[in-house]
Order: sequence, then structure tokens, then C-alpha cells
Amino acid sequence: QVQLVESGGGLVQAGGSLRLSCAASGRTFSSYTMAWFRQAPGKEREFVAAIRWSFTSTYYADAVKGRFTISRDVAKNTMYLQMNSLKPEDTAVYYCAARAGILSGVDSLYDNWGQGTQVTVSS
Repeated sequence: QVQLVESGGGLVQAGGSLRLSCAASGRTFSSYTMAWFRQAPGKEREFVAAIRWSFTSTYYADAVKGRFTISRDVAKNTMYLQMNSLKPEDTAVYYCAARAGILSGVDSLYDNWGQGTQVTVSS
């Protein structure tokens, strides 16, 4: 059974940085895509970034391109999201997700989810 545990959220001022982590366990992820999604209050969940576990191919939402970087450490079974130049509109609960298959920004295609970590960006 896949388990995903996020950490690293918090409160930061606009223009600041945070790094989120997602510790993955329960199986081998070589054929998996891992992703970050976020959900702000009163809004639908939206795609942020995704990475292929074995090939390091990446895919970003336009809203975060150039500011966020997704990466993974295979030895630690951990995925990261480095978030720079944060804006108040980045405030949301950030979720880690995993699926067997290729890169996708569609949340319904992901069948494994973490519990989420809150990121709050003050202006």
C-alpha cells in the first residue's frame, strides 16, 4: 500500500521560499509519476508540478513555471517542491500524489494521495 507523507509547509512572506517534501513508501516507484497539487479555500484542487520517478521528466503548471522546481531523491524515496518568489496567491494546502504511468496534470488520474501540508504566503 502506497503511503505519502508531506512536510515543510508553513508561513512565509511574499517573495520568500519554502521547500516541501513528500516521503513515499509501500512499493517501488520506478514506473510511477509523482506530483504536487494544491487547493486554496473555496477553490478547486489544481495541478502544480509532476515528475517521472525514473526519468526525471518534469511538467509544470504555467502559474508556477520559473518559480517552483520539482525533484526527487531515489535513495531517500522522497520528492521535493522548491518554491521561490512566493506570492499570496500560492497560499493553499499542498498535496503529494502518485500514479502508475506517464506525466499528467489531471488529478482524477492519481490514486494515491498524502494528507496535505498548509502553505500560507503573507503580503
